[in-house]
Amino acid sequence: MTSALDITQSVKPPRAVFVNFPLGHQTGPPDQPELQRRIVSDAMRAFETIAAPATIVELPYVWDANDRSWEEIDYTKGWMPARPSREAADRQQAERQAKYRRG
Repeated sequence: MTSALDITQSVKPPRAVFVNFPLGHQTGPPDQPELQRRIVSDAMRAFETIAAPATIVELPYVWDANDRSWEEIDYTKGWMPARPSREAADRQQAERQAKYRRG
């Protein structure tokens, strides 16, 4: 499942399902389990029926019919946080690993 159509088209996966939702929210808004189940169910059905390689099925769901401003935010240069330095990323990774090793 993807919410980044241009990236998905460029990598040509064997099959994909596109949902025009904000990045990271392919299965829908938080706290809407019924909608999330429908989206996942539709995606699984699409994966079963896609016959041609690199096919991308677009599901008909709409994030907010009255407000598409999220598209301007998600697809505007600079919307992502700055990439951490290698040292900072290594430190964060070590902290995450240590947290899970304790338990």
